[in-house]
Amino acid sequence: MTPSRRTVLAAGFGLSLHFAALPALAAADRRKLVMVICRGGLDGLSLAPPVGDPDYAALRGAFGFESTALKLDDRFALHPALASVHALARSGQARLVPAVATPDRARSHFEAQDVLESGGAVVYGTVSGWLNRAVGVLAARAPVSALSVGPTAPLVLRGPAPAASWTPGFAVDSTARLPTLLQDLYKDDPLLGPALAQGLATEDMARAAMADEAMAPTSPGGGAKAGVESARRLGQTTAGLMREAGGPRIVALSLDGFDTHANQPAQLAPRLAGLDALLDGLHEGLAEDWRDTVVVVVTEFGRTARINGTGGTDHGTASTALVLGGGLKGGGIIGDWPGLRTAALFENRDLAPTLDMRSLFKGVLADQFGLERAVLDTTVFPDSAGARLLTGLT
Repeated sequence: MTPSRRTVLAAGFGLSLHFAALPALAAADRRKLVMVICRGGLDGLSLAPPVGDPDYAALRGAFGFESTALKLDDRFALHPALASVHALARSGQARLVPAVATPDRARSHFEAQDVLESGGAVVYGTVSGWLNRAVGVLAARAPVSALSVGPTAPLVLRGPAPAASWTPGFAVDSTARLPTLLQDLYKDDPLLGPALAQGLATEDMARAAMADEAMAPTSPGGGAKAGVESARRLGQTTAGLMREAGGPRIVALSLDGFDTHANQPAQLAPRLAGLDALLDGLHEGLAEDWRDTVVVVVTEFGRTARINGTGGTDHGTASTALVLGGGLKGGGIIGDWPGLRTAALFENRDLAPTLDMRSLFKGVLADQFGLERAVLDTTVFPDSAGARLLTGLT
């Protein structure tokens, strides 16, 4: 018997697959959605530096990327590690969603991630994920399948609707969450906070040096280059699974390590390089299906506008999301930019939110899968009628 592409991919990637029974995909409907969660609170002002904002340089000082950022227009650029995303943006296949936030304002990882993934108006308001509820609505109309990538299914895909799971071995960095938790624990400690940051930076440099000198770029644990290559392969393999007949049309995966309380530049650059490689792998692996796919990159909250005393940033409010895909409609940023002047900051410390995250998610589901406003306002995102429907993205 000739092995399927899924079997070949699994054997070559060293992964374990746990697929539920997947219904056949109607050939006429190829629309797909990938949700990437950057856990830890990704700093949107570094992801997409607003280099044209007159108050940016004074707020960020040494964190500024005026000379190295990858320019998009007169106001915004991308972090230097996001070269692939920049190329997609310049070709109209990636757009920024600045100043976006969930309804939660507590700045707690656990609470913010719950609201982000449950789609509720309040913390712990529902036990299922909004993407799972969307799958349930879609499955009642036509066959659809979903996949979670990682050791455990994220809340966003948990619930009564069936979803497959895939554990991709070494490509998902299961150790990244521990430094995140430790940084959060020691962020206010004048001794342990800087010491931990210095140790993490040293470890990153050592891994990079090992990768440069000896490590094969595809070996697990082989340093910074190996991590980027693993992320690219993760994107390619995920795309390959999505392209199979009956493969998942909806995918959720997570990247850890974005909680940068100290020494942020050294910690953030390799994480963003991994994100860039993942997205590039998806783009390459989806091939012609890329035009029917939307990828949404989000985080639970942003970070403080000002740098703290340990060269990092603390838990904030609004961040920046990314929307990518081959069928995006043209335009600049999605949403509104509030500016960084002191009077415009939220509680005098954070980028102020101008767009409800649920509005972005609603728009993607409406554009990609034709879900109606009434269903989105009640079933998928309970009690969310006040969050406008942001359509016209694709």
